[in-house]
This record gives sequence, C-alpha cells and structure tokens, in this order.
Amino acid sequence: MSRAAPQNPKIGIVSLGCPKALVDSERILTRLRAEGYEIAPDYAGADAVLVNTCGFLDSARAESLDAIGEAIAENGRVIVTGCLGAEESVIRAAHPKVLAVTGPHQYERVMEAVHDAVPPVHDPLFDLLPPQGIKLTPRHYAYLKISEGCNNSCSFCIIPSMRGKLKSRRIDAVLKEAEKLAGAGVKELLVISQDTSAYGVDLKYAPFAWRDRPYETRFLDLARGLGELGIWTRLHYVYPYPHVDAVIPLMAEGRILPYLDIPFQHASPKILKAMRRPAHTEKTLEQISRWRSVCPDIAIRSTFIVGFPGETEEDFNLLLDWLEEARLTRVGCFKFEPVEGASANALAGAVPDSLKEERYARFMEAQQAISADILQGFVGRELDVLIDSVDADGAAGRSFMDAPEIDGAVILDGAQEVDPGDMVRVRITAADAYDLFGDIVRPGPDTARHAR
Repeated sequence: MSRAAPQNPKIGIVSLGCPKALVDSERILTRLRAEGYEIAPDYAGADAVLVNTCGFLDSARAESLDAIGEAIAENGRVIVTGCLGAEESVIRAAHPKVLAVTGPHQYERVMEAVHDAVPPVHDPLFDLLPPQGIKLTPRHYAYLKISEGCNNSCSFCIIPSMRGKLKSRRIDAVLKEAEKLAGAGVKELLVISQDTSAYGVDLKYAPFAWRDRPYETRFLDLARGLGELGIWTRLHYVYPYPHVDAVIPLMAEGRILPYLDIPFQHASPKILKAMRRPAHTEKTLEQISRWRSVCPDIAIRSTFIVGFPGETEEDFNLLLDWLEEARLTRVGCFKFEPVEGASANALAGAVPDSLKEERYARFMEAQQAISADILQGFVGRELDVLIDSVDADGAAGRSFMDAPEIDGAVILDGAQEVDPGDMVRVRITAADAYDLFGDIVRPGPDTARHAR
C-alpha cells in the first residue's frame, strides 16, 4: 500500500500598514511558496499565522496589537514581523503567547521563525513559482520597492528608528524585477520607498548594466529605465529636490506617468521648521510652475498635517493660501497624532482636538473646491483608463491622475465589455470633487502614454 504524500504546511498572513509593508509581505509570501508552503485563506486552515505590523502612528500600533490578539484567539500560533516588531517588549507585554517577533524587512529571521513553528516538508529546489513572485495586489498593477529606510529626521516620524538609514537596491536588480513584472502582465508599476528622490545616494549612484546599457543608481536613470518597459510607471514619496526637475520631460514625452506624490505636509515656514522639513514654500511654488510649463497635465498629489503643535490660525491660513495657489490635483489630510518616540511630542503649543477637527474640515472643504474645478476641466477630453473592477452596474478604473486606493476613479456606468486590467480610451462626460465619469470610446493602447 502506497503512503500518502505529506500535505504542504499552510501559513496565514495578515498584512497591515503602507504599500512598503505590503511589498515586504509579498517577498515573504514568495519565499514561503518557494519552500513549498501554501497560503491559507483563513485562520482555521492555517498551521500558523504571520502578522506584518505597522507602528507609524499610535492608532496603527493599536490596530496591529488588535490584529495580533485576533490571530491568537482564532488560531493560537502567531509570528509577528514588521515595524512594530522592532518593539518586541511591547508586543510580548500585550501578547505573551506569540511564537516569535522580528523587525521590519528581516526576511531571514521570519523564515527561521516559520521553520521553527511549521517545518517545511520538501526540497525547495523542486518548487515552481511565477516569475514575478507572489503578489497581494491585482494582476494588473504592482508595487516596486526601490529602497529601505530614510535619512530624514522629521520630528513627527519614527520610521528611521524602525527601518534604519536609507539602503537603496542596485538599479539593475530593480529594473530586472520591473521587467519580470511587465512580462507577467503587470500594466502599472507604483514606485515606492521612504524617499524616492534620494534613491542611490547611499550607493554613490553606482552604475550597473541592464539590457546591455549602463544605468546609474539614481532617480533619473531609474525613471529612464522604467520608461523603456511600455507600461505605466507612477512615482510615489518624492521630495521636491532640484534634480526632480530632470524627470519632468520624461513625463511630457509619455515615458512615465505625469504624476508625482510629494508629501509637502504644511506650508507655514514656522511649522515646517518644527517638523524639520524644507521650509522654502515660495520656491516650491516656483518649482511646481516650472513643472507645469514643461508638462501641463502633471498631476501632483500630496498629504498635509493640520493641528501640529504650535500651529496658530495664521499658520493654518498660510496653508490654505498656499493650497489655493498650488492647485494640487489630489490631496489628503491628517490630524496630528502623537507617535510614541517622536520628538514632536515634546513641542509646546498642543492644538485641542476640537480645533484639529475644525481645521481638518476647513482644509478638506477648500481642497474639494480646487479638485472639483480641476476635474471639471477634463470634461470633454479623452483619457486612457486602466480598468480595476467590473460589476453589474458597470466598471471603474483609473486615469494617470489616480493611484489605486488613495486617489479618485473613472466611473463607467453600464460598461460590461471590459475586464480588470484592460486599458481603454474614455471620453469624460462629467466630474465631481473626486471622480470622473465617462464612456468607452475604444480599447486603449497598451502604452505608458497618457492623453494630451
């Protein structure tokens, strides 16, 4: 009688936090699958559960601790990794039953913890993986992480203490990964890091070969290389350093998307100084104006913090005035929240929660009017749209202005002849403060070029 083959062990995963943490989860999943582990869809079917935590804000820390507690209650065998994992004592104080705790991007330690909890059953030399690895995003887009850590010291942030100083990946490794993703059918790459425009400074911009051509490990060459792939490339977490200007012509040529995600955070010089951020807001406005002279359609998204310690009504009004002049396409806003370990907690002039709420509402009202006016200008135009979802009511996708999950959408009522991942040409018929509405004109080109 033949013996039944042993079942492959199953690992569940809970991934919290930002896209950078999501990429960490994808890398861990890829390693797990390479060693024969299966991924469990729920707690009940898992031999152990991995919780990838976030520790950026106190609310995120609380969410992570709650997720760990839920995993322990539902499964009992839990391994913790991620940003909050850098504070093992905090995790073990709340949840002493966790099997192991590792910090962010400690892939080897994560795998060791998994091996200890649930040993693999066969030789990884015989495992089969898709060339792009295991992804948690839909098939048509993927995050491309180019570095870890950060050299900045913003007073409200503890990321450098958790993830360390900037550590850039070699440009040939990044471009090869991007090429594999494109070959696997990915239509959009979302470039992420803590500081994308600082890419390569720690490697002294070392050159490496890709496709038999030299590329330096720097922001501009990264954009040039990714522009060769013929798919959408979207740049996130860019600081407005002067050398960013050199990338704008690539956007005007349609080689990469005319989209920059820049976390400005505030506009008052006093508050920016307290945040330890660049405080030359007038120069930033001049820079934005230069970008628009080269690439008129450029979409700039940003995030801001209201209610930072010491923020007066004058500071807040400076922010509103700057917002009105800058006319950013996509904007998010956060109410200041103390983060354990951040130096901003010790600053004088705490803003009452009620005033934070009031300023948040005024900020969002001002930006909604700006956004509605900008989007109204697209009515009557045609845009390439990448389809994300289709249901009984129609389809929804995104234009060059829209990153997944954080920006708006293009709504196509009644559209049924498309599938997620399709690129279509859409005539815009209406707009509101966040979304565009339109009709499909024809299938769009599989190209990085946007509507001009």
